[in-house]
Amino acid sequence: MKIEKINIEKVFVNENNPRFIKDSKFEKLVNSIKAFPKMLEIRPIVVNDDFVVLGGNMRLKACEEAGLKEIFIIKASDLTPDEQAEFIIKDNVSFGEWDFDSLANTFDDIKLVEWGLDIPSISAAADYSVLEDNKELEEQMASLTDGVKKAIQIEFEANHYPQAFELVKFWRERQAYVGGMIMEYLKAEKEKL
Repeated sequence: MKIEKINIEKVFVNENNPRFIKDSKFEKLVNSIKAFPKMLEIRPIVVNDDFVVLGGNMRLKACEEAGLKEIFIIKASDLTPDEQAEFIIKDNVSFGEWDFDSLANTFDDIKLVEWGLDIPSISAAADYSVLEDNKELEEQMASLTDGVKKAIQIEFEANHYPQAFELVKFWRERQAYVGGMIMEYLKAEKEKL
C-alpha cells in the first residue's frame, strides 16, 4: 500500500461509519488540520477501491471544511468486505486512556488544548466531604489501590503554574515520587495547625 495525494472530490464519506464528532471537537479538528496539514500525509485517510472512507471519516469532513483541495489516502484494496467492516469499527474504537499526570509534566497545557485535547478540570465547588472520616470507603480504597498509583488534580493560580510545572518536571526527571512528597509536606503542615 502506498500513500497517494488525490483530489478531495474523489473521496466519499462512509455513510455507514457509526463514529462521529460534533460541535467544538469537530471545530478543533478543522483548526488542527489548518494549523498542521502535514499530519495528514503522516496519517492518511484509508479508503476502499471505490474511494469510500474506511478510516478517517471525520478527518475527510474536516479537510472539506478547512477548504483543502487535495488529501492523502491509502487504498486498502486487499481487504474483504468483512475485513473492511471490521476495520471501520476497530479504527474508531478508543482504546486506552490519557495519562494526565504524564501530559501535565511533559507538555504545555495551553498547547494541548490548542491541539484539541479536552483537559478535565475539577470544579472549585467540588464536594470532598465523602472523603472525611469514612472508614468503609478507606477500607474499600485500600483493597482496590494496593500497589496502584492514582492521579489527583492540584489547582494552581495561573501565575504559579509555570513554576509548579518546572518543579514537578524537575523531581520526576530524578525519579522522585512527587505525590509522596506532596503528601508528606501536607501532613507536616496539617500537624502545625
